[in-house]
Amino acid sequence: MKVSIFITCLSDAIYPQVGEAMARLLARQGIKLHFPEAQTCCGQPAFNSGYWDEARASARTLLEAFDDSDFVVSPSGSCTGMIQHYYPTLFKDDPVMLKKVHQFCGKTYEFSQFLVNVLGVTDVGAHFPHKVTYHPSCHGSRLLGIKEEPRQLLANVRGLELVDLPFAEDCCGFGGTFAVKMSDISGAMVEEKAQHVLETEAEVLVGMDMGCLMNIGGRLRYEGRPVRVMHLAELLYEGVKQEV
Repeated sequence: MKVSIFITCLSDAIYPQVGEAMARLLARQGIKLHFPEAQTCCGQPAFNSGYWDEARASARTLLEAFDDSDFVVSPSGSCTGMIQHYYPTLFKDDPVMLKKVHQFCGKTYEFSQFLVNVLGVTDVGAHFPHKVTYHPSCHGSRLLGIKEEPRQLLANVRGLELVDLPFAEDCCGFGGTFAVKMSDISGAMVEEKAQHVLETEAEVLVGMDMGCLMNIGGRLRYEGRPVRVMHLAELLYEGVKQEV
């Protein structure tokens, strides 16, 4: 089967190590990831700002780029949620494109979903002897219904102590353009989220969306707090490397 990676803007431009970790982890499962170079932004910033024509243009490019892929895997619950929930809205009046959208949605997965629900893998053989807390990003948990998949993967990491994050499902305040348009509210929300992270006394904060992790991690660094912030794929791959 042809499995392609949709890297997303933040991972591609700022956190390329996340895509590398995904590729190496899936390679251990016998999967060689393809990278269609024509891929672009999912269109979420334009969509959320009311520029639906521009969002449709991005969506068309993405649909074409992954047309011949059997599966599309992304490190972002937010971008995957955009595809699954809002692409049908963008093309609701275009029957031809809507059919392509439904086909695209049917083969597109967030990383932990693909690993657990498609490949049936809950143990990648990792060892990570650290105290970890987990932040469930809004789009992944609410739009995609991702609940147990990340926890199953973390539960099977040897040496890892997983501690619950207080008020875990509260938004971190990023929300893409929300952080720009409502910066005061966003800042108050991430300050509160960072405080809850510190209450766990965890060494590492892990999540599935680099937008949220960038926001929380930025606040923790601003406060001079030595909490490491990692995408789930990064943590799992670092744990696998330690075992090699």
